[in-house]
Amino acid sequence: MVDRGLEVISRVLLVLAALLAFFLCFVVVGDVTGRVVFNSPIKGTPEIVSYSIVVICYLQAAYAIRSGGMINTDAITTYLPVRVQNLLGAFGALLGIILFGIICWGGIDGAAHAWTSGEFEGEGALRIPAWPARFAIVGGTALAAMSYFLMMLRHLDAARTGAPLVSSSSGH
Repeated sequence: MVDRGLEVISRVLLVLAALLAFFLCFVVVGDVTGRVVFNSPIKGTPEIVSYSIVVICYLQAAYAIRSGGMINTDAITTYLPVRVQNLLGAFGALLGIILFGIICWGGIDGAAHAWTSGEFEGEGALRIPAWPARFAIVGGTALAAMSYFLMMLRHLDAARTGAPLVSSSSGH
């Protein structure tokens, strides 16, 4: 049930990230067109783009892990027994849990501070609240760590049974 819930959440966040990226295309084209044709760019475009890219990356992290889209080098491991491959896969997933867990833990205070203090990014005409990007980092890394945890459990189960494990849980 947790696996299915995480699958749905990761797909919804992937769609939201894609919609945000699509919106950014219009912002950038509008900014360039305004700058070149009317000598009047869209104010705040650098701030919008920089914060949106952070949000897009972290919203997609769980889906990238679940779909097998993260970098995986198997030049040597393919020659090892299946049980060893799965144990190494479980170890790699544990490292992913640690990495994303540290990022999540380190981002909690910053997200809370951005929310309570009304922190903004940018100067002048457009100031963007910092809390959406900070919470995207915390939420995205938490979901990524959970995705790696479920992957680690699958690898350990496959190592126990000696069965090969398909690296993608979402069928890609």
